[in-house]
Amino acid sequence: MPPKRNASLKASGSKRKVEERDTDTEEETQRASQTTASGSKGSLKRTKTEYVQNGQPKNKVLPVEIKFEKRKEGTVRIAAWNVCGWAATQKKGFKSYVDAEDPDILVLTETKANDVSMDPALKARFPYQYWSISSKKGYAGTAILSKVEPLSVDMKLPGHPDPTLCKGRIITLEYEHAYIIGTYVVNAGQDLKTLPVKEEWNKHFDAYIRDLDKKKPVIWTGDLNVAPTAIDLANAKKAWNKQAGYTEAETTAFKKILNNPDDPEANKFTDVWRSLHPDLQHYTYWSYRFQCREKCIGWRLDMFVLSERIADKVKMCEIRDEIYGASDHVPLVMDIETSAISETSVPE
Repeated sequence: MPPKRNASLKASGSKRKVEERDTDTEEETQRASQTTASGSKGSLKRTKTEYVQNGQPKNKVLPVEIKFEKRKEGTVRIAAWNVCGWAATQKKGFKSYVDAEDPDILVLTETKANDVSMDPALKARFPYQYWSISSKKGYAGTAILSKVEPLSVDMKLPGHPDPTLCKGRIITLEYEHAYIIGTYVVNAGQDLKTLPVKEEWNKHFDAYIRDLDKKKPVIWTGDLNVAPTAIDLANAKKAWNKQAGYTEAETTAFKKILNNPDDPEANKFTDVWRSLHPDLQHYTYWSYRFQCREKCIGWRLDMFVLSERIADKVKMCEIRDEIYGASDHVPLVMDIETSAISETSVPE
């Protein structure tokens, strides 16, 4: 999630700099009209005027009906969602989305949870739940909920000098044929004040994901807090090296994971959604304020990054554009061949 706006910034009506990434998580006071969503890409039954230029819908609450195509036999469905507060999202449609999507593995970020969820219905759907709680109350937080039991679970970032900072930000599940890493990556902060902290995280995470990749392929997902290229955010020119998530240091670190220019022998990784949608300028985050959703002022911050050698096993990867309102982010979903993760079939 993006950094908070400078409190001293004065409002100037229509001239406010809406291109800045604002993180106020106040709830919307005016509900938009509810509509119906359906289809594997979440296509909406809306009038033409309800769409903005790039084709993403602008609803501000979840549709009344949500329907998605079920995963095909022999695949696993993984969903990742920054819920912008576990308690808040429960009241705004979390269950409706999960019922419709029915993922086999659900990665949640920015839960802000202070305790492990005891929801019996959620436990029945996902018997294996792992919650990483931040040391700071009501801050960060990551969880992975799974229908399939992993071989091992780790909530540390090896080598990082501040384990406290990493709490609530990373969970790694080991399966037979792959690792799944869920992260809520450190933010570079307002005025880039915590960019050095982000750089420290990136250095150790790069080493960590490559170490895992030497053993088994890796699926990395969650809120990665970086917009890799200009097409991944609105107003890119104004944001460059000024706003968290779109600086040279951050984008270079991400590119290095995909393809390390210093080590031509190193395995490569694939940004799956971008690989499948090379020209689309779609986003996963919009500020609640300044009508950013309606004006299509967003950022693509949530991703699936896979070891390149298993990227061809992906059968679908989509941004669930219409699932907005329960959070200031929308979910991202991917179907991948079961054999890429485990020999164990996923319960239907």
